[in-house]
Amino acid sequence: MIFEKTLMTLAAAAAIAAAAAVGVVSAAFAVYAVLVPLVSAAGAAAIVAGIAALIVAIAGMIAARKVEGHRTHSQAPPPVGGFDITGRIVDIVREKPMMSIGIGLAAGIFALKNPTLTATVAKAFLDPRPPPPR
Repeated sequence: MIFEKTLMTLAAAAAIAAAAAVGVVSAAFAVYAVLVPLVSAAGAAAIVAGIAALIVAIAGMIAARKVEGHRTHSQAPPPVGGFDITGRIVDIVREKPMMSIGIGLAAGIFALKNPTLTATVAKAFLDPRPPPPR
């Protein structure tokens, strides 16, 4: 009984997500079709991509504000001994979301312009370390 209800809920959520995706794609095609006579095809595609990025940024900022509003002031203090780089990055993203978005875009552009350097850095982080010599 519970398993069936869970599956039905998941199926309903998937149907709603699919309908939302179809609606978003249809809206993007409609905006593109309106813009093509005014600007070139590449310009229309760039404008549609910009609109999509703007909508995602606004939705992210709204979500961040909702999360920030529910946060209490009784959070645990930062660790005393040592420097926590992950915690510091998370704090910067929370304090300055616009700067974080800009840095993320700059890093993405840099990664696209320098694929060999990006691959080297990714390999350095993802490759397992060799065992120490005996």
